[in-house]
Amino acid sequence: MPEFKIQHITKYTYDGLVRDSANQIILYPIQDEFQNVTKHELKITGDAPVDTYIDYYGNKVGSFTHRDPHSQLIISSQLWVDTKARALPTNDIFPQQQWKDYETLKYVVPYIDFLKQEYFDGQAELKAIVDAVLDTADTPYQAILKFSKYIFDNFSYIKGVTTVESTLDDVWKLRAGVCQDFAHILMVMLRLINIPARYVSGYICPNQNGMRGEGATHAWAEAYLPDYGWLGVDPTNNVVVNDTHVRLAVGRNFSDCSPVKGTYKGQYSHRLEVAVSVGYHKDGQMTGTEIVEVFDEPIIKPITPDLSKNSYQRYMEMIQQQQQQQQ
Repeated sequence: MPEFKIQHITKYTYDGLVRDSANQIILYPIQDEFQNVTKHELKITGDAPVDTYIDYYGNKVGSFTHRDPHSQLIISSQLWVDTKARALPTNDIFPQQQWKDYETLKYVVPYIDFLKQEYFDGQAELKAIVDAVLDTADTPYQAILKFSKYIFDNFSYIKGVTTVESTLDDVWKLRAGVCQDFAHILMVMLRLINIPARYVSGYICPNQNGMRGEGATHAWAEAYLPDYGWLGVDPTNNVVVNDTHVRLAVGRNFSDCSPVKGTYKGQYSHRLEVAVSVGYHKDGQMTGTEIVEVFDEPIIKPITPDLSKNSYQRYMEMIQQQQQQQQ
């Protein structure tokens, strides 16, 4: 049973003093029979209290506001996580019955949400590729693996060519991107053949197997198999997810799972840096590496204050807007 220590630091540096930084964080790993969080330490600039709730997708979500003027905001999450290997699917017979099972899921919650397709201009072209890759004798599991391999073979992993604001059309035209882009393309392919698919945010641990995204924030997809459950597939590395992937959250897309997002008051721009260190037991000792990511896109955005309302009213409206976006 692998044991990992993960530190995830998010730092916003502002060009001047800002205030009332209201944020939503999804930094609480999923807990189930395959993943156990033995310890979690969360530290935030200003020691702002964090209110938590469970969202529609089962993720633990925190919200806080740092009201005092500040030129820097640091959110430090330190985790100790044990993971357990999961057996791979073995049902490769009666494929037609397996495909029929998906027909009943079209009208069942929560699978309805994970079948909704996000339209983009390249969808017809991608559908033709899906039809060409898929064989009539394939089981759903075989189809999932084929789609992952197609993305791995035909898309280039290049950091910086896309941002969190990039669209599916951007990724499709470039045939390049990073893990979150590949996860979104895989979900489109799966939904085109009626397989429920959801987005997963998390980490790959440890940084020793040569996989893309190791030791840093990562994203992949999960596909639903009726006789198995949710199967994690990482098209960035063309692997089935197991005990070296630590899951933070699941949702329809990146927006549902963003580790940190929010707003602040002030006219100043900011710089976002994310540092992730992953430690793991090796030869009886804890060792590890650190990856630092720098982003220019405004994941946290300035807002113009509405002086007709007090800060509490504005805070509650922001929380309500975030919850509505998740619905």
